[in-house]
Amino acid sequence: MVVNMKIGEYQLFPILTSHFRLDGGAMFGIIPKTLWNKAMPADDRNRIQMVTRSLLLVNDKRRILIDTGNGDKWNDKFKKIYEIDNTMVDLQSSLSQIGFTPDDITDVINSHLHFDHAGGNTKIEDGKVIPTFTNAKYWISRKNWETANSPTEKDQGSFMADDWNILKENGLINFIEGEKSIFPNVSYIFSDGHTPGMVLPVIKDEHNTLVYCADLVPTSTHIPLPWVMAYDVQPTITIKEKKELYSTAVADDWILFFEHDPDVVAATINYDGKHFIKNKIITFE
Repeated sequence: MVVNMKIGEYQLFPILTSHFRLDGGAMFGIIPKTLWNKAMPADDRNRIQMVTRSLLLVNDKRRILIDTGNGDKWNDKFKKIYEIDNTMVDLQSSLSQIGFTPDDITDVINSHLHFDHAGGNTKIEDGKVIPTFTNAKYWISRKNWETANSPTEKDQGSFMADDWNILKENGLINFIEGEKSIFPNVSYIFSDGHTPGMVLPVIKDEHNTLVYCADLVPTSTHIPLPWVMAYDVQPTITIKEKKELYSTAVADDWILFFEHDPDVVAATINYDGKHFIKNKIITFE
């Protein structure tokens, strides 16, 4: 059952789009396996269970989708490496549960262009890559766009040009830069630790604030400051950005939305005098 909450003029729906696995060592960097394995047990190939979870914002005029997950363009070898599973849930089926189709989406915000966040931007039809959301504008950080199109040796495997080339060719991309607001009640925070120009959408009204954490805090297990990914291009910057986010999140009781946590969709956090910890789990009722 899909549940939702309301912030400002938007109904918010978590949208589960796939199950997949990534290497636990890569997901937790310098943290010893004896610690992270207790919270997220690894399989016999050292991979932990994860999900791709988008967020849909709905008001009278717009249906805004934040991130699009792994998509389904992958060959069998790629699917096996990451155990990408769309059999039980995918983007279209999750949208249909709440009465929408891809054609209803008016806007797509990509937090960044790694394949597990932007793979659903496009699909293959009759052997050709085409936009998944033909009626939508895609909002992408210009800084991350430049990174994705000129990646380093470290992160080139995370970017797949088929996730965005056809969008540019069809004039569907709007670049995010400078301004701190995209739509009413929707602003964003820039983050550079994981990948340059990652966008964290912030949905806010006078009562509640929710931050879509993307890969700054990919799961609730990553809440502790030093628990950062080996995938991050600047892990010390990630820690600094987490600390800055948390100082406001604790003081103002912000909700953190976790894109990759298989069990916890969102939560508030607290500071116990020594560590930042998960406080209240948010159930979107």
